[in-house]
Amino acid sequence: MPKPRKSAFAHMRKKGRLAMGVVALGMLLAGCAETQLAVHGVKRMGGQTQPTQIGNYKIGNPYEIAGQWYYPAVDYEYSETGIASWYGPKFHGKPTANGEIFDQYEVSAAHRTLPLPSVVRVTNLENGRSLKVRINDRGPFAHGRIIDMSRRAAQLLGFEKKGTAKVMVEVVESESRQMAAIAQGKAAPAVTVAEQNTVTAAPRDVVETVRLDDGPITDSGAPTTSKIKLTPPSAPTSSVSTTPLEGTVEEVSIVEVAPVPPSSIFVQAGAFSIYDNALNLRNRLYDLAPSKIESIDVKGTTFYRVRLGPLNTVPEADILLERVIATGQNGAKVVVECADGGSAKSGC
Repeated sequence: MPKPRKSAFAHMRKKGRLAMGVVALGMLLAGCAETQLAVHGVKRMGGQTQPTQIGNYKIGNPYEIAGQWYYPAVDYEYSETGIASWYGPKFHGKPTANGEIFDQYEVSAAHRTLPLPSVVRVTNLENGRSLKVRINDRGPFAHGRIIDMSRRAAQLLGFEKKGTAKVMVEVVESESRQMAAIAQGKAAPAVTVAEQNTVTAAPRDVVETVRLDDGPITDSGAPTTSKIKLTPPSAPTSSVSTTPLEGTVEEVSIVEVAPVPPSSIFVQAGAFSIYDNALNLRNRLYDLAPSKIESIDVKGTTFYRVRLGPLNTVPEADILLERVIATGQNGAKVVVECADGGSAKSGC
């Protein structure tokens, strides 16, 4: 007996979904305009549905690690470029600095000085992906790193396999203020009309499944295929309609993808308000690597930065950084700069 045929309507609907997926994927690969991906994953929660953790509000006192002092503070203008790393299995299930339980399957990160919790946007300057991340832990304390992402966050930003990435980290002020208020048991600040226009209010349309470079993490740590929603630049971002697995909760993360300019890695040995001090340091480090002095205006004060490079890879930068620190420059750090000299604030 022959099998029943699918209806013409069902056939046309399937072809339509396939066409939408091809068009959306083409827009992503073109890289000519900003695209948004609503990435859905699921995480095991022991058979129970649990709310997202908030943890205690914490700024903390100045502290010293390996000869370097760090000064936690509220800074809603924070913006920095550098190298991101990620952490996962070794710390999974252990307390974070603000009392939460670290979950490598959640989108979170560790930062040395920002208040806990805070919200930052992290942009991968190598592939243009950016993601809002909640800071709930202290670190990283390896020289040459500015932020430590959870395994899930590194996966969504596309550098889990590589281990590190050139990134820009920027505080999201409105959401950081709201998160701080909630953590302290206070009324959250009023949300503006613009802030209310979020992805959750967008219509729900579904397109074909597309595989990212790294899929969602399973309990075994193996990548799997992820459903994503691709939209034109002018259209509102919408979510993928999925059915959570039994014993899981659904996690939604919005990954924005936009073109980024070429960038290079430098070691910044120091910054001075007096040019002669910068010149003296450059002369001391002259034999280590090509160097330059750059001026920058910070709130009306001109600073002169001594930078060595450019370096081609993160391992090269790590080696040079250790050599600079060995000369007594404990505050030296790895930074990322656009090939045209642009700064973090100008989009690099």
